[in-house]
Amino acid sequence: MTDPDSRWLVPVADVPRHELVPRWWERDGSGAWELRDGPSDPEAWAEAAYADRSLVTRVGPLHADQAEPDDRPEGRPTSSATLPSLVVRMLRHGRLGDGLSLLDLGTGAGGLAAYACYRLGDACVTSLDVDPYLVRAAGERLADMHCYPTLITADATREVPGTYDRIVSTVALTPGPGLRPVVGALAYGGRIATTLARTSLIITGWKDRHGDVIGQVERDMAGFMPTRSGADHPPALTDLLTLARQAHGEHTSTGRYPVVDVGNAWELRSMLEVTLPGVELDYETNGHQRTAYLAHPDGSWARASAERTDPPEVHQSGPQRLWDALERIRNRLNAEGALPLLGARVRLTPDGVVHLSRGRWRASMGAR
Repeated sequence: MTDPDSRWLVPVADVPRHELVPRWWERDGSGAWELRDGPSDPEAWAEAAYADRSLVTRVGPLHADQAEPDDRPEGRPTSSATLPSLVVRMLRHGRLGDGLSLLDLGTGAGGLAAYACYRLGDACVTSLDVDPYLVRAAGERLADMHCYPTLITADATREVPGTYDRIVSTVALTPGPGLRPVVGALAYGGRIATTLARTSLIITGWKDRHGDVIGQVERDMAGFMPTRSGADHPPALTDLLTLARQAHGEHTSTGRYPVVDVGNAWELRSMLEVTLPGVELDYETNGHQRTAYLAHPDGSWARASAERTDPPEVHQSGPQRLWDALERIRNRLNAEGALPLLGARVRLTPDGVVHLSRGRWRASMGAR
């Protein structure tokens, strides 16, 4: 997970990751969340902790540390211990250096903070999370490893105390007002590395004297949970996705391309979010039948279903034709061989708006 000549090899090797994740959630055979307790099965604990994989530590508002063995929480993951190789990649994108202050945005289980403390020293590292329990638990476990970063409990979409030479975020930031405090916390001349919510785009850049962050979309991708302000993520567009499963649709057509699991087609998913911010997805298979669902906060929805790779039957309703928008993106990908995202220039303005450009292509995210 770490190159033999990497300066991060020793920190990763020295951090006892299992101590940061004594309990975690895994999907069982039916897809339900099942609690795993490390101390009761040391062999499985070590195997999970030292594999290069993310471990889900919180589902909805229920942390694994606080759960009972028969608990079966429902909802989306809200915190995890990120896989070590991805943590190292984000740290590399952050261009850390001796004596530079670092904000670890999204404490989680404390893995990034631990690596950074080992590499940079405690005095250079601040770690922030919205969840008081996560901050407290990570702080206690880090202290047992003799790591003492500054720990802050705060909602980064509203306030980020202090200023920092480097910000590395392992939560996905939402362009617009919620990104403004993070941009404001970056020191002039400082560098940020983050992903954007509902995309897999890694954004890096340097803050200039005017307060803009100038950089690029890295030719690298990652998926992180979006920032949240409360105990859980806002409710998904459940009613609209249910409607998409059942309704006939105002507009019916035959799609041009096979049904795709958009959520796992990272570049398509990212371009869809850039084009139509806020789209939520679902996907299911039934034998050889594949069905994709899209829903937008404005009330638009789409359903596309087909056997294997046959042209799908598409149902759509609402003010926007979501599947048509996705097919335009896929058509561009097929015609040009690539989408303009990876390698695009980025400008983050102090108001939190993300401006993207590549050649003649332009897009903005978060503008009102």
